[in-house]
Amino acid sequence: MAAPNLEISEDLFAPADIASESAEKIGGEATSFWSDAFHRLLRNKAAIVSSVIIILLILMAIFGPVFSHHTIDDQDLSRANVPPKIQMLSWIHPFDGKENGVDVYQSHNVHGYYWFGTDGLGRDLWTRTWSGTRISLIIALVATLVDLLIGVVYGGISGYFGGKIDNIMQRTVEIIYSIPYLVWTILLILVLKPGLITITIAILAINWVPMSRIVRGQMIRLKNDEYVLASRTLGAGHSRIIFKHLIPNSLGQIIVNTMFSIPNAIFFEAFLSFIGLGITDPMASLGSLINKGYQVLQIHTYHIKHCSRAL
Repeated sequence: MAAPNLEISEDLFAPADIASESAEKIGGEATSFWSDAFHRLLRNKAAIVSSVIIILLILMAIFGPVFSHHTIDDQDLSRANVPPKIQMLSWIHPFDGKENGVDVYQSHNVHGYYWFGTDGLGRDLWTRTWSGTRISLIIALVATLVDLLIGVVYGGISGYFGGKIDNIMQRTVEIIYSIPYLVWTILLILVLKPGLITITIAILAINWVPMSRIVRGQMIRLKNDEYVLASRTLGAGHSRIIFKHLIPNSLGQIIVNTMFSIPNAIFFEAFLSFIGLGITDPMASLGSLINKGYQVLQIHTYHIKHCSRAL
């Protein structure tokens, strides 16, 4: 069947009668960078669940020891190595206070309840576990501040200015990073005594190096972009260009690297405490708690649950 013969006239190409005000009107609300990031976070269910778990851990680390009537170093050998017992869950085997079918609380004449049991010195493991979690959160906070206050600033200055400044700063980084982390910490322990301060100094000394290298690479990549050149032409100073333009545009890489740095610092502190070079008694650390539980796993099997909680 032949197509109809349509004549195309100039009237078919006449522009629509649209007011200029309507054409320039913005259809939706403008959103900032942080607002857009927050909306993206709300749409990520895994991120929401993880955030809730982290918030619960932080709250328990802060308020958990308050629920117990025992302090971190309150010891009594008469209640040593008693299994967990929770009054409302005493009908469930792991929380009935029994070991090998024997009610340890009655046989040892122990009064009260210990939700995580006690260690070999009769100290409440509930209090010590959440106190050890506090130490891990302090280490995480220190690692974050070191990355942001030292690593970001150092890498930003090195990558932005380049030349001799970059060469001197990077050779310094290579010298620092050539010393293994564990060796550096052991040298500090030989001078200072093992403890939280020594681990903090070790983190301050070397933990910022990977962050500085990542930020330096971002500065080199971004410092010649058009918006940076425009800002420099308008008279912006070096500090404004670095902290108002370059670092905010490197925020994605900074956040990702910080998320790797935090668990590395926590596990490093736990490892040092596990081998006896970190937090020492009467303070508690997750690493030292795992070490104590590991020594009596074959005798008191409930410590397996306790070690898993500490992990």
